[in-house]
Amino acid sequence: MPSELLINATPYEIRIALVEHGNLVEFYLEQPREKGLVGNIYRGRVVRVLSGMQAAFVDIGLERTGFLYVDDVHISKDEFEHHLAKIDRQEECGYYGNEAPESLCRRTPGLNIGDLLSEGQDILVQICKEPLGTKGARLTCNITLPCRNLVFMPMTDHIGVSRKIEDETVRKQLRQDIEALRPTGTGFIVRTVAENATNEDLEADMEFILHAWGEIKDIVGKAAVPSLVYEDLDITLRVVRDIFSPEVERVVVDDLKTFNRVQHFVETFAPRLRGRVEFAEGSTPLFDAHGVEMDVNRALDKKIWLRCGGYIIIETTEALTVIDVNTGRYVGKSGLEETIFKTNMEAVKEIAYQLRLRNIGGIIIVDFIDMEEEIHRDEVFSAFREAAKKDKSRINILRVSEFGLVQMTRKRNREDLRHMMCEPCLYCHGDGMLKSSRTICYEIFRKVEREARKASNDSVVLKVHPRVAAMMLKEEAATIDYLQGATGKQIIIETVREFHLEKYEISWGRE
Repeated sequence: MPSELLINATPYEIRIALVEHGNLVEFYLEQPREKGLVGNIYRGRVVRVLSGMQAAFVDIGLERTGFLYVDDVHISKDEFEHHLAKIDRQEECGYYGNEAPESLCRRTPGLNIGDLLSEGQDILVQICKEPLGTKGARLTCNITLPCRNLVFMPMTDHIGVSRKIEDETVRKQLRQDIEALRPTGTGFIVRTVAENATNEDLEADMEFILHAWGEIKDIVGKAAVPSLVYEDLDITLRVVRDIFSPEVERVVVDDLKTFNRVQHFVETFAPRLRGRVEFAEGSTPLFDAHGVEMDVNRALDKKIWLRCGGYIIIETTEALTVIDVNTGRYVGKSGLEETIFKTNMEAVKEIAYQLRLRNIGGIIIVDFIDMEEEIHRDEVFSAFREAAKKDKSRINILRVSEFGLVQMTRKRNREDLRHMMCEPCLYCHGDGMLKSSRTICYEIFRKVEREARKASNDSVVLKVHPRVAAMMLKEEAATIDYLQGATGKQIIIETVREFHLEKYEISWGRE
C-alpha cells in the first residue's frame, strides 16, 4: 500500500496525517488560534543578558520573552563595532569594570554573551523552537529560509548537502551547481528532496528565496521594535513543502479552498507532482475513510499493547520521557531469556514508531526487560538503531546498559502530540495522583478532633465527595462512633456531588 498525505482542513483546525503502508506514522495539528511560530522572524530587543547562563532574553512581542543562547548569536561587523564603541563609552563611565571584549563579528571560544549583546540592543532573530509549557521560544540569529529544494542561510558562507543523499556523485554535482548559482558570501543547504532536482529547479528556488530575503531586509529597516517581520508558511503548505516527494503516492485534501492552495503551491514548486494532488469526494470523513481517526486517539494512550502480548508504558516528565517494557500476557515457549528477548525485540519497533508518531523529543530513557546474555543486548541495540532510521529527526542512541536501560535523545522542534491535544488534569493539576478516600477521611477526622476542643457547638457537619462519604459511613463507621464519644459532638455527613474528591467543608452546628 503506497504512502499518502491526508489533509483534513476546517476553519477551526487543520490535521495532517502521513500514512505509510496503511499505518499512521506522522501527525500534524494546528489550530488557527494557536498557530505555530517556528520559522517566524522578528525584530526584537534584548531585555536581559545573563552572563552566568551565557544567554539573553529577547522581547519579540509575544507573551513570554524568547531565549537566545550565546552560540546562536550572530551580528554583522558594523553592528559589532557599534557595540564595541558602546561598551567603551560604558567602561569610561565605570559600568563594565575591566572587561576587554575581542573585536570579532561573531562568537569564538572565550567570547561571552556580554561581549556580543547589551540590554536595550535591537536584534534580528528567528524562532527555532516553539514555546513549550512555561518556557519561551528558543531563538537564533542564524536566519534560515527554507524552500522546496534548498534552505537559504544569509548569515553563513557555506554549502551543505543533506546526509540522506548518500550517492557521493550526486552530492558532488549538487555542490557544484549551488556554487555556480549562489551569491558570494551566502550559504545554502541542499534538502533531501533535491536529490533528483534539475539545475533549473535549484535556480528557481534560489531566485525565490533571495527575493524573499530582499523583502525581509526592506521590512526590517522600517519595522517597529519588537515586531514580526516575516511569517513562515502555515502548517498545510509547510508539510507539503517538507514531506511531499516522489515517494509519496498522493496528497488527498477534503476542503476545496485548501485543495486549490495546495495545488497552486505544488504547481509552483514541484510541477512534476501536480497530478498527485487529489480532492476527497464522498460523505465519509477523510480520516474515517482511511482508518486514521482511531489511530490518532490511540496515540494518546499511556499503555500500548504489543502483538506478542507484552506492552510498553510511556510516561512524560518535565525533563525527560521514560518508556517501560513489560512482558504482560506473553509467557513464551522456550524459556525466560528467550521470552524477554522476543518481547524487547518487538518493543523496539513499537517504540521507534511511537516516538515518531507522537513527536516525543528531548532526553528519552527506555527501560527494556533485563537480558542476561550480552549478544541479546547487542541485537536489541542494533534493531533499535535500524528502526529509528525512518525518523526524520536527529536521534542519538547509546548502547544497552547492564540494567537494560537505553539512553537516547531525539531533536525536538515542535510540541509533541500530548501537549498539542491535552491539558493538565483539572483535579490533580498534572500530578497524575490524588489523595485516597481513606487519607482524606483521616485528614478530616484529625481536624474535627483538633477543633472540637475550641467549639462550643454540639454538632459538626462534614460536607464531602460521595466516595469519601461512603467510606465514612461504611468502613470508617467505628471511627465516627469513636470521634462522637471522644469529642461529645454529633457528626453529620452530607454528600456534595459537585465536590472534587479532595475538597471538603467542616461546619459546626447549633450551640
